[in-house]
Amino acid sequence: MADNRPQHSPWWFLAPVLLTLLAVAAWPLARTVWFSLTDTMLFDLSDGRLIGGANYLALVEGEWSGVLADPLWWQAVRNTLAFALFSVSLETVLGLGIALVLHASFPGRPLVRAAVLVPWAIPTIVSAQMWSWIYHDQFGLLNDALLRLGVIAEPLAWTADPDLAMIAVVMADVWKTTPFMTLLFLAALQMLPTECYEAARVDGIHPLRVFYRVTLPLIRPALIVAVIFRGLDALRVFDLIYVLTPNSTDTMSMSVYARQQLVDFQDVGYGSAASTLLFFTVALCTTLFLMLMRSRPNGRLGP
Repeated sequence: MADNRPQHSPWWFLAPVLLTLLAVAAWPLARTVWFSLTDTMLFDLSDGRLIGGANYLALVEGEWSGVLADPLWWQAVRNTLAFALFSVSLETVLGLGIALVLHASFPGRPLVRAAVLVPWAIPTIVSAQMWSWIYHDQFGLLNDALLRLGVIAEPLAWTADPDLAMIAVVMADVWKTTPFMTLLFLAALQMLPTECYEAARVDGIHPLRVFYRVTLPLIRPALIVAVIFRGLDALRVFDLIYVLTPNSTDTMSMSVYARQQLVDFQDVGYGSAASTLLFFTVALCTTLFLMLMRSRPNGRLGP
């Protein structure tokens, strides 16, 4: 028997969300792209001339100019990608390990679960300032602890040393954001069916094998979502790096570079070009990651 009930297109249900995104995201993005094609300055936004792609790349008197020709931009790209790779990788591993511990039953588990979320609840700007005090070369808690333990012989300038600055930024970010990964993984673990684990326990299968063969495939969708969310956040990092290492090119991210051009140098066109490139870099990294996940033999994101 034919179903005569009206079939509503899913686009009608998505329309409010799409309109909201158009208002809060598409228009500012379009405006930024337009500014990137002009020579607009911050002190006079109405006096910009259309110069095409000169802010991106242009050959002027035999020399290349523009964001893509700036070595500092490419260093910012490398810094951002390195920061995202190391921080998200560490947060994924630590978040999954902590989630497995919190998923087990032990006395005081609710209190521990609440305590784990405290770093994530602290605003990033506050967290960054707190870590700047911890990293202080003369009065910082980290140097004091390492000196007392005999790990170092003299205080280290964590945020000033080019070899330590990125490590310091990554450690602060891992402390701040690992609870977010833990929360997502813990939610996924609590949704797993118990029958699989009961059968594995009866068959005497080693817990490590159960983790790799059962737990990990079942929580794979949550893992992908968590990595994508954190990857997007890490690629556009600004406040943490700006507070900890405000004038360092060794940790400068793409967002910090764009802010420097836009605010310090008051070049709206150049800064908008850098911001546009940042947007497309984030979009490209996300697309490549999703394509990598879909390249599995089963052709889908789920287990």
